[in-house]
Amino acid sequence: MPLAALEPSSLRLRALICALFIPVFAMRSFAIQSSTARLRYLQFDGGSTPLLMIHGLGCASSFEYPHVALAPTLRGRRLILLDLLGFGYSDRPDDFSYRIHDHALQVFSFIEAQNFERIDIYGHSMGGSVAIETADLLGSKVKHLVLSEANLDNGGGTFSRAIAAFKEADYVNSGHDAYLTEAERAGNREWAAMMRASSALAVHRSATSLVEGSSPDWRSRFLKHPSRKTFIFGERSLPDADVPFLSSSGISVRIVAAAGHSMATENPEGLAKAIAEATAGA
Repeated sequence: MPLAALEPSSLRLRALICALFIPVFAMRSFAIQSSTARLRYLQFDGGSTPLLMIHGLGCASSFEYPHVALAPTLRGRRLILLDLLGFGYSDRPDDFSYRIHDHALQVFSFIEAQNFERIDIYGHSMGGSVAIETADLLGSKVKHLVLSEANLDNGGGTFSRAIAAFKEADYVNSGHDAYLTEAERAGNREWAAMMRASSALAVHRSATSLVEGSSPDWRSRFLKHPSRKTFIFGERSLPDADVPFLSSSGISVRIVAAAGHSMATENPEGLAKAIAEATAGA
């Protein structure tokens, strides 16, 4: 289902932005080998090392990140806003596992097909876990690895644990719609719009994968990766014990003011500035 059919008020604004900036970017697709499924993404043409942006659970880069990409500090840079399988505009095959590692394999294949010499990767929340595993596969090809409030540890977060607690069939049949209703009643209409555009199966399987975690865990893999690394927090998410831990581990930590976990929609200019600073220089 197209995102533009879901949430009239906020999505109408994004449609207007798309209309104004058609010369700058357009929706594209990538055919996955040995499958009829396609990944879809927005690409902003520009200079510098390409920056790939990966969204979180129940979200979509095509929805969250255009405002970030058009902020002054990132404007003019080559950006790729990728929707993972099962989310946003990408296809939602029923026979895909939607595990974090398998998401990463698809992202890796996409990047390899572009023939980039170097790439920067940004991942938010679940997308951070996907970004870490993708960076592992790419090795030194990743110049900067930037995460915002990413899942670093096995066990998932509050949201993913609650979803994974459902049996898959129960979540698909009724749990997903219940979350949508709750979000809309709470006034969280942007997130509800993205969830409505997400496959219930993809949300549940991805959440379950976050809870199960990886071995080695994402934290140790992030710390060991040879790229220049940054971790971003929203000011409203603080205090967080990972701020001193990551800083003492040599990871650059940046704070987005006036924002919490949903910093891309709460303060897109602040997030853009943090990403631009994290990916500046050699």
